[in-house]
Amino acid sequence: MPFLLIDFPSFSPIALQIGPFAIRWYALGYICGITIGWLYARALIKNDRLWSGSSPISLVQIDDFILWVTLGIIVGGRTGYVLFYNLPFFIEHPAAIFRLWEGGMSFHGGFLGCVVAVMWFARKHGISILSLGDITCGVAPIGIFLVRLTNFINGELWGRAADPSLPWAMIFPTGGDVPRHPSQLYEAGMEGLLLFIVLAVMIRRGALKRPGLILGSFILIYGLARIVGEHFREPDVQLGYLWGGLTMGMLLSIPMLIVGLVLIVLAVRRGAPKPAEAIR
Repeated sequence: MPFLLIDFPSFSPIALQIGPFAIRWYALGYICGITIGWLYARALIKNDRLWSGSSPISLVQIDDFILWVTLGIIVGGRTGYVLFYNLPFFIEHPAAIFRLWEGGMSFHGGFLGCVVAVMWFARKHGISILSLGDITCGVAPIGIFLVRLTNFINGELWGRAADPSLPWAMIFPTGGDVPRHPSQLYEAGMEGLLLFIVLAVMIRRGALKRPGLILGSFILIYGLARIVGEHFREPDVQLGYLWGGLTMGMLLSIPMLIVGLVLIVLAVRRGAPKPAEAIR
């Protein structure tokens, strides 16, 4: 074994256990991500300086929306994983679709579930779909960061084989004796921390005054970050590489680049609404 090679630290998959009740790290990542994101969303809504006038979304509405977006993440994420990543298995074992504790969630499916939740909730309550999407995407990197960390803790979704001389190459318990990239940490840094910082700076500089700008920026930057991260991440064994070395994660991220760019252009051209329009 090369001198600088790092052994993967041994983590228990159980984060907290009280009697027969156990909370796994994966579930804890989602719980903390949604909770912290909700608190951050409330802070953004209360800061009138970030909006053209007052926020078009009330605190009561964002409190109600949390349940909607949570269901969107869970239902969309699981549906996406079933359809995009392991459909033949679930056709043969349909009952396994509901065993969420065994893992198996798709970001792209979860994102589409959030889109449905945003559109449905906004239409039901007569609020701006784009502004609600901005808030949702502005806080989303918090959850992405935490869930990617739990992927690392669980020793899953590890990276491709790395040069043994790479100082941070790791031997993962289920990855054989091959030193690998800790791609979960790469993704946590790019899709979570970096994306959060970029969006937070944009928000501080008035991006929420242009509905759809944060939404489009999130979609575009996440798509770019995911494509870069996929170059270091081992493809799912049941899928492997697709056409021309593409992975499913790359393929699903390509449309995000187009949609994100279109939303950014439209938001910039549309400009900021007048205060009276924002309050209405």
